[in-house]
Amino acid sequence: MQADGVPARRAPGQAEGLEDDGNSDSTEFKPVTTRGSLYWTSGTIPLVAPELLGDIIASASDIAIVISDVGKILSVLVNPNHTSFGNLDHWDGRDIRSFLTVESVPKFEAALDRIAARESSGRAVELNHADNVNWEFPVRYTIHQIGPDGALLMLGRDLRPIAEMQQQLVKAQLALERDYESQREFDTRYRVLMEATTEGIAFVSVGTGKIVDLNDPAAALLGAARDDLTGAAFAQEFEGRRRGELLDSLTNTAIADGSRPIELQARRSRKRLAVSPLLFRAAGEKLLLCRIDDADDSEPMTDELSENLSGLYQEGADGIVFTDRDGVIRAANEAFLDLADVAHLSLAKGKPLGEYLARGSVDLKVLIENAVRSGHMKMYATKLASEYGAQVSVEISATYLNDRIKPSIVFVIRDASRADAVRQHGVTVTDDGVRSVMELVGNATLKDIVAETTDVVEKMCIETAVELTRNNRVAAAEMLGLSRQSLYVKLRKYGLLSKDAD
Repeated sequence: MQADGVPARRAPGQAEGLEDDGNSDSTEFKPVTTRGSLYWTSGTIPLVAPELLGDIIASASDIAIVISDVGKILSVLVNPNHTSFGNLDHWDGRDIRSFLTVESVPKFEAALDRIAARESSGRAVELNHADNVNWEFPVRYTIHQIGPDGALLMLGRDLRPIAEMQQQLVKAQLALERDYESQREFDTRYRVLMEATTEGIAFVSVGTGKIVDLNDPAAALLGAARDDLTGAAFAQEFEGRRRGELLDSLTNTAIADGSRPIELQARRSRKRLAVSPLLFRAAGEKLLLCRIDDADDSEPMTDELSENLSGLYQEGADGIVFTDRDGVIRAANEAFLDLADVAHLSLAKGKPLGEYLARGSVDLKVLIENAVRSGHMKMYATKLASEYGAQVSVEISATYLNDRIKPSIVFVIRDASRADAVRQHGVTVTDDGVRSVMELVGNATLKDIVAETTDVVEKMCIETAVELTRNNRVAAAEMLGLSRQSLYVKLRKYGLLSKDAD
């Protein structure tokens, strides 16, 4: 330090903490360390041992390539923690252009031209490498001059993670756009349906009791504009109805089978309305789809007919059974349950009707085939077998209902055990065979008369079975307990084969 208190100037390059001992013309600098480490001075980079430089460069980048000024690869260093590049030793000594895609070669040439013109050598350039035909990977390089011989150091960062993230973002964006377009399509369909239908439709939230949406016919029945009703409490649009009470009534009606619409008095229009609710869930929210009709415009005869038919089904004297196309019971009234001695409908529901017929599947097959063929079958005589083995003579008529999505067959079963009149069968018993049997009495032995009578009875039974099955030979054979071949033999024996063709 100078005597006047002004600190002495350090020689250029002299680090802080180095002092001149004043013993010679030349200045001797002694390094001063703190905890064993030299402080870096501004603009000074410490020397790095050559054996450590490669590891430092490899660790500082994902891939480092040393090339000549013409692009020949002199050395390749790969980050040891970045194994996706694989082994690139075969790159040494070859032109780097051999490992670039076609569109990346001009970009590499432009980067070399900028360096030759001494433009910013640290400017990044993105190149796509290609190796072994199917393997491509993008890398962002910064190119630096490292020696007087024109050698260049390319420090690269692998862009594949970024590219994969970008692809995922693009896919997510495309998925969102598809979902948005799909939502717009469904929304358009919903709007068109709401506007085109002439029936009043209103969507009501079960949680809030408010009208979520409704169409113009529903708004007209309620007596207000559509915009005014959207978001309003549904219960307030009717006389004498509280929100909780009305929502409970609508929900219970929606989940009940065969329930009738709820009749309500509109507060604004003073109309008497019939509301038919349907409960469903959308996006975690319970909603009621309410179909609103003018109760005064409904036809009373239709309601009266429905009530009468329902009363006949519930309280009628004849058994009524609804089955599917295969004869499996869907519903049955109390009269049928009484005939079959079934304690409850649940015990019969789901079973084939043939389980309650004396001849089982044979009777059921005849009934179903004739009902499906002609639409109905009248007065089929058989026996009904109860749960406990008792049999009751019955007459069954079957009607095929095919005007619906799920066709069904209705069987009306009447108790015929107390019938006084003898049924007249389609087969006439007073034919020549019977007369010939009567003439044998006194002229032949009993054995011969019985043999002749057996033939007559057998012929009558075959004719009856063929008529009951509408000339269905397979069903007639099953009904008689014969094989089809045996039935044809007997038909030929009695001259019945040519009466009706199959």
